[in-house]
Amino acid sequence: MNIKHLEHLIGLADTGSFSRAAEKLFITQSALSRSIQNLEDELGGKVLDRIGKRNELTPLGLDVVARARHIVRDAAELKQSAQLLQGGGRSAISVGLGSGPAALLLVPLLKLAAQTPLMHVSATQGPVELMVQQLRSRQLDAMVVDMRRVVPSTDLNIESLAELRAGFVVRAGHPLASKKKVCLAEIVNFPVASTPLSDEVTRLLIDQYGQQANPAEMVSLRSDDVMSLISTVAQTDAVFLGVMAAASEGLESQRLVEIDLKPKLIANARFAFVTLAGRTEAPAMAHFRQFVSKQLNLKKTSVQS
Repeated sequence: MNIKHLEHLIGLADTGSFSRAAEKLFITQSALSRSIQNLEDELGGKVLDRIGKRNELTPLGLDVVARARHIVRDAAELKQSAQLLQGGGRSAISVGLGSGPAALLLVPLLKLAAQTPLMHVSATQGPVELMVQQLRSRQLDAMVVDMRRVVPSTDLNIESLAELRAGFVVRAGHPLASKKKVCLAEIVNFPVASTPLSDEVTRLLIDQYGQQANPAEMVSLRSDDVMSLISTVAQTDAVFLGVMAAASEGLESQRLVEIDLKPKLIANARFAFVTLAGRTEAPAMAHFRQFVSKQLNLKKTSVQS
């Protein structure tokens, strides 16, 4: 059975239109029509009902599409494996980084890639939900994100990497910087800056400090770009809530100060390495996984209190 015919049927099923499917597949509509006809001849039955301007899969077509998705995916994995084995070690990987991991890993990762000629890296950051979609559509090879933001699924490999302590940080000279035993009621008098937080962390904050700690009310500056948040905190009276390691440079230079909150915040960011189950990994992926684990554990050690 011709894999191309199956790919063409999947494209048609996904778009519902010969014109859109042909455009997506980079072939003419007439070529697509011949491909579907050849598939029907080979199967001995119709896979598509043409009802006016609409195209609907027949019961046979629905079954074929469901099976074809697995066949096409496995064929693509087989082809990739062959390419990797004959690639002489040169490989490219595309990785997605959540807000916290991007702040900790992006610059060191790009430096590593610049010093490793055989390692080609494309790194992006964005909302976790979007990156999961990109991983499933094979636009990403892996992602490093907050584990709490990923919904477990049988098609995802979720490997725990490290837990990094969270806390509240302000600029040196902030009204709260030199105070001891700061309570949350004092913090919420200032703008609180944070990345989007998971439901689990939200419940943890409310359990520890009451409804006043609900991020929906407490956080007034919200962004996926951690370094922009920290830069804002360093120049204003805003208070950063997030992973302490992301603020390590400012803390070490004493431009930033961790608030002495009472009772102490008991919260960690749990980072995970996420890949698509059953997908062949590029040779560079093993190096990337080791690099991520090493960097996160170094950051963890540098901010231990």
